[in-house]
Amino acid sequence: MDSSSDSSRWLALDIPDAGRTNRLGWRECGGVCGVTARMPLAGEYEPSPEKWVRDNVDQFERSEGTEGNAMRGMAIIVMTMRGAKSGKLRKVPVMRVEHDGEYAVVASLGGAPQNPVWYYNLQADPNVEVQDASQRMAMVAREVSGDEKALWWERAVAAYPDYAQYQERTERQIPVFVLRRAADPASKS
Repeated sequence: MDSSSDSSRWLALDIPDAGRTNRLGWRECGGVCGVTARMPLAGEYEPSPEKWVRDNVDQFERSEGTEGNAMRGMAIIVMTMRGAKSGKLRKVPVMRVEHDGEYAVVASLGGAPQNPVWYYNLQADPNVEVQDASQRMAMVAREVSGDEKALWWERAVAAYPDYAQYQERTERQIPVFVLRRAADPASKS
């Protein structure tokens, strides 16, 4: 069973004292069970203080991504992460920038002078869950720079042209994270 493709199918292993959780949130069984399993994010969900975000996330999740799946006619995904300060689960709709199964999330905040709060959440804990339509995936985020950032920035602007204007509005360099499936052993954090 491909446990990375649908959170409703993820298997919870209950093996007392059989292992530990590593820095990426993987359960390591140390040879006892012969399995490394990535568990979905768990914990208390705290909806956004922004009404439009709460409403969009609720509509998107309730409909399995068939409603509330676009902003200004362009596709979105919903990203779930752990709040850096509260430790609670937070959810945000972000533009869908996908290439070969990886996603970019752009910390633009509409070109504001500061980063969005979720930027600091990803810095504190890179483990996220992405919902793209009805598909849910455990992923690991890493901030990119240099040529890799330039490549993903080009893809992001192609998916959502306003990002170019947002960069012109601000003096900060807008951060870009790439999300890779947590089950991929090449994931970096």
